[in-house]
Parts: sequence; C-alpha cells; structure tokens
Amino acid sequence: CGGAQYARDKGIPVILFPKTKVEPDGLSPDDLVKVLREFEVDFILLAGYLKLIPAELIRAYSRSIFNIHPSLLPSFGGKGYYGMKVHKAVIASGARYSGATIHFVDEHYDTGRILAQKIVHVLANDTAEELAARVLREEHKLYVEVTTALCEDRIVWREDGVPLIQSKENPEEYY
Repeated sequence: CGGAQYARDKGIPVILFPKTKVEPDGLSPDDLVKVLREFEVDFILLAGYLKLIPAELIRAYSRSIFNIHPSLLPSFGGKGYYGMKVHKAVIASGARYSGATIHFVDEHYDTGRILAQKIVHVLANDTAEELAARVLREEHKLYVEVTTALCEDRIVWREDGVPLIQSKENPEEYY
C-alpha cells in the first residue's frame, strides 16, 4: 500500500501481517509478537483496521492495543459496523448524538474497555456524509489527545478495570 511504500522510502521498517496466499512473506501471529518485542513496541494504535486481532497479540499486548470507532460505543459497533454504514445506521435510528470512541482492543469487535469519547450532535437534516465528516474531525482530535496522554503516562486504571485519563491541567482530576 502507499503507506508501506512511504515508510520504506524513509527507511522505516515495514512488517507484513497476516501471512496470506497473496502476501506469503507476511508473519504468523506468534512471529508478529516476536518482531514487535524485538522493536520494543509498547503500544499498538489502530485506525480503520477491520479484522479481529489474533489472541496471541491480545495476550502479549493486554491494555496496549487501541482502536478508534466512528460512533459512541457500545452503540453502532461490532461486526459490520464500519465507515458509512455506521453513520447511515445512526441517522436511520433517530439518534440525536453520535461521535468517536477510542477503546482498548479485545478478542471481539468493538467490545474492549472504552478509554475516551467525543460527542457529535446529529443535525435534523444530516446526511451520512455530513455526519461522517464531523465525526472524522473529532476522531482526529481525540486520537491526538489520547496518544498524548499515553506518551505522558496519564492513562490509569480504576480498581474495577475502567481506564481513565488523568487531566494534564489538574492531576487530581480524571475523565
């Protein structure tokens, strides 16, 4: 793909996953975990990745794999809910709000613990394309916000397993 070629041109290693008939040089799940550990990867951030993550990777990177979804999960998530399908379903349902969700990845589609959400109002005459454009703008902002918190070690876990982000301005505040 274009992104892989761009990385190669810049001298950035490219890892092909999964191993398929089309990409026979790709890695198996166990080999992928091994390579990621060799590169000392701490976190995996997904965007637009529509496949289930192998159990081997989830076990090796528990609480370290993030995904973004164009709705307020748990609504309008799961297998088959991606791209414009999400926005069409939101509008058809009559929902007044949609938005973006960043969640930890588990072994199912869109069911991992929610880390952050951003609300986007659904307007009375919205088309799926208009709603999608507004949600995408918020997705971009939210991923930067969460990635910054991640790099600044401001993600903490409550005793009940709920992840929170510590406020940068007020370290006593979590959201």
